[in-house]
Amino acid sequence: MMPQVVIVGGGMVGLSLSLMLAKANIRVKLLEAIQYPDLSESELHHYHSSFDARNSALSRRSVEIYNKLGLWARLQEYATPIRQVHITEEGGFGKARLLAEQENVENFGQVIENAWLGRVLLSEVKKNNLIELIDGIEVTALTQNEKQVTVQAKRKQENIQIQSQLVVAADGRDSFCRQALGVDASVHDYEQVAIVTTVQTSKPHHHVGFERFSALGPLALLPLPGENRRSVVWPVKKGTEEQWLGSENDQKFLDALQHTYGGRAGKFEKTGKRFCYPLSQVLSHKQAIGRVVLMGNAAHTIHPVAGQGFNLCLRDADVLVRFLSNHLKTSEDIGDQELLKAYEQARLIDQQRVIKFCDTVVRGFSHQNPVLKFVRNTGLIAFDIIPGIKPIVATYAMGLKA
Repeated sequence: MMPQVVIVGGGMVGLSLSLMLAKANIRVKLLEAIQYPDLSESELHHYHSSFDARNSALSRRSVEIYNKLGLWARLQEYATPIRQVHITEEGGFGKARLLAEQENVENFGQVIENAWLGRVLLSEVKKNNLIELIDGIEVTALTQNEKQVTVQAKRKQENIQIQSQLVVAADGRDSFCRQALGVDASVHDYEQVAIVTTVQTSKPHHHVGFERFSALGPLALLPLPGENRRSVVWPVKKGTEEQWLGSENDQKFLDALQHTYGGRAGKFEKTGKRFCYPLSQVLSHKQAIGRVVLMGNAAHTIHPVAGQGFNLCLRDADVLVRFLSNHLKTSEDIGDQELLKAYEQARLIDQQRVIKFCDTVVRGFSHQNPVLKFVRNTGLIAFDIIPGIKPIVATYAMGLKA
């Protein structure tokens, strides 16, 4: 029996999309190049905080999506709400604050450790009868005609051919599928590398998230489970990252955080292992190509400055599943090309708004010219005091105007 949807790429976007499709009673074949680790259900019931975990800030819309899937009750144990957001610039006079209570919401979103989010998603996929998971498989070719898409793949010494009416390519920034389809992408290198880790501070975080712009780069500090644990995402100039990596540089990294952030968190006492990855903006020129849809970083890779990338991908997935579900009520062709083009068009406004916002913030705060710095700080004050601006920004940040 032909699977209704094949997903190439089993990262968090691919895992989430497969569960959304299964919830809509659509069969899925999920292909992932990496061999997943064995995962026993018992591992999900013993939470141990890790100083090596990467993290995601889930908007309220993203939380709603996982709640619809019946997963939020399990995920919530590993999540921490953001109830305030503070925006400042090192050496500047301006500041802006968003308070959840003033916006009449319980929180702006939740920060969750990716290791635990991934474990819950993977365990749900493995036990779902509508999802066939094939890991350790490499896609080697992708072709299509008017009626179907053919995926050629290799698993160990076995050559595999899979056919489907619809393929969703969620295989990352350097998507093989996008290249196999001959789709170009616009690439902008920010000349930055993101340093990612978890730290412990002497003062509790009180559910406050900070965006602190500095000469080194925009520092994001977000609350994590445990009153004194915080997630760090710190984009720095490419070529300078080695001085912040390695256990021998732990104290140097903590001292740099202390200098940039000040004493609001008390003392930065402990840091986990630092990960790093280069930052660029990669925007596919097309997202619906015949019977193939590009999703996740394959469609749009954006700067993490506002923590919007994964949330945008989840909204894409949610809308795609809605389009497919409605279409299947009157047609058996789930890969109808006009349907997929309509989906692509429906997502453009939300995508373009988020992409432009993130890019503008990065470029706007990257210059240390005193005049520009004065303008930026004046803008932060205006944002903080002019009525009517904060609710608009908060609504978009929560993903509720998609």
